[in-house]
Amino acid sequence: MRTLTIAILSLSSVMLHAQASSPAQTQIATNGSEPQVKRISTGVVPPKLIYTVDVQADETTSKFLTSDTKVVVGMIVDKTGKPEDLKIVSSASPGVDASVLNAVSQYRFTPGMVSNQPIATPLNLEVVISNSYR
Repeated sequence: MRTLTIAILSLSSVMLHAQASSPAQTQIATNGSEPQVKRISTGVVPPKLIYTVDVQADETTSKFLTSDTKVVVGMIVDKTGKPEDLKIVSSASPGVDASVLNAVSQYRFTPGMVSNQPIATPLNLEVVISNSYR
């Protein structure tokens, strides 16, 4: 066990050095005195929720609601900002889940962006149903 611990501690300094010395950007051809730098990543902007509707719970499903009921919905936000392929990731009850899926299908998002181009983006959304909304 001591040998393993000593090996890990001695290798960690080598790994930290290798990580610290790796360049964040890649240099390409030079023109004159300054090298041109090519960015590795252009950045990703995640979808943003811009429109919601209330979750409608009927009498039979309202008995399953606690103080703050949470349901996690997995989806794909398409290029136009509409949710697709909705599925329950974390369930409250079948009735509550159906009400949440119905509401979330009407939500709208700004689409995810890569290089200022809209893309379909996977997303998990946590929906919290609070006592104040019932």
